[in-house]
Amino acid sequence: MKIYQFTQEAGKTIEAFGSRELHMSKILSEASSPHIGCMYLGENGRVGRHQAGVPQLFLVVSGGGWVRGDEGPEVAIRAGYAAYWEQGEWHETWTDNGLTAIVIESESLNIAMLPIQESL
Repeated sequence: MKIYQFTQEAGKTIEAFGSRELHMSKILSEASSPHIGCMYLGENGRVGRHQAGVPQLFLVVSGGGWVRGDEGPEVAIRAGYAAYWEQGEWHETWTDNGLTAIVIESESLNIAMLPIQESL
């Protein structure tokens, strides 16, 4: 058995796209696909608006905040819920009190969860 660490402290700070209070700890990084990481957004944190390079699944495991896709309205999101963005889709995430999410980026995602609402 091996034990691994993916805490906020094990990750790196990201400030791209105007992001703030954002720390990413890599979990799995293959040469092509998939990439999996644990994202920590601190108080008043933001993942700045940017395009998804590949399809992206954002699974909130603690806390909550808001997500927005291309041109749709902001949608509240919290632990136990996920947002999905298509390749090339502009998106952003922000929080008042902090959130932690597992982020999966892959050229092919076959999502087994049932959507609670259609694309916004």
